[in-house]
Amino acid sequence: MKGVLLVNLGSPDSPTPKDVKPYLDEFLMDERVIDVPLWLRNIIVRGIILRTRPKKSAEAYRKIWWEEGSPLIVISERFSQKVKQKTQIPVALGMRYGSMTIKKAMQELHAKGVDEVLLVPLYPHYAMSSFETVVVKAMQVKDEFFPDMAITTLPAFYKNEDYIDVLSKSIAEGLKDFKYDHILFSYHGIPERHIKKSDPTKFHCKIDSNCCKTNSVAHHTCYRHQCYEMTEKVKENLGLSNDKVSLSFQSRLPNDPWLKPYTDYEFERFPKEGIKRLAVITPAFVADCLETLEEIAMEGKHQFQEAGGEDYKHIPCLNDNQDWVDVMVKWIKDWELKETLPV
Repeated sequence: MKGVLLVNLGSPDSPTPKDVKPYLDEFLMDERVIDVPLWLRNIIVRGIILRTRPKKSAEAYRKIWWEEGSPLIVISERFSQKVKQKTQIPVALGMRYGSMTIKKAMQELHAKGVDEVLLVPLYPHYAMSSFETVVVKAMQVKDEFFPDMAITTLPAFYKNEDYIDVLSKSIAEGLKDFKYDHILFSYHGIPERHIKKSDPTKFHCKIDSNCCKTNSVAHHTCYRHQCYEMTEKVKENLGLSNDKVSLSFQSRLPNDPWLKPYTDYEFERFPKEGIKRLAVITPAFVADCLETLEEIAMEGKHQFQEAGGEDYKHIPCLNDNQDWVDVMVKWIKDWELKETLPV
């Protein structure tokens, strides 16, 4: 029997340091997130970061926390329920980190007789710290607890035409009645070394102005290329001019080169160059979360306006948008009935 496992990032159980600390510990101790030897990761995470970060992160979570709970969890549950209502096979929701574990979701499917699973990492792009770690964790859980279960993984859908269409439609709706000077596509940041580690050729990715434009098998696992590709496809779909659109990368750790340009630097630069009305899109995420609601919608707006910007609009993620639900249902049915997956 076939079933579907949707997986997103996860969230602490509450916006308190007590619950944020174990969540951050699990997240940051993931070798695909902070990819250094275990002994050094222990020093960085448990010896340094977890001494101060839980309190600061809890404060950030409190700013965005909904009455129903974590926005990411609530939105993901709403999306999952809508998908369930339009499919004939079991659908379960799990999180890579936190108490809504992948194991619990797989157990839910197993209890319903599911032995063939479509694993759907809810990330449009491939990155070792997001898409890859979900797949690796799911396979580890399967091998340990559900060895007879077969898993097929939905590929990264950053350039899928159906997805680009619904994303573009959502962006167009968000831009309606907003007279912008510029549109910034702000993607989640990752260390530059992750790009090179994910390069199967071990020589193509140089993180320069050419490698992302030169065709290569490396693009299948290159987060940077996929962000540029998605931006270009949305620009083409919406007929946006090059001078009105740019991309950047948000969230980074200090003392380590991450993908550039940095979003916060762009917020400070734009007003100096006459860009006073800014629209910001966060297409690395399918659901709004701490990084979109606090870092971009709140802190980003403040930073832009402090630098001299006048009007700022954050365009929400697709969340539980019905068009997005319909695309996911289509992909599931294609896999269920035809054994085909989107490209």
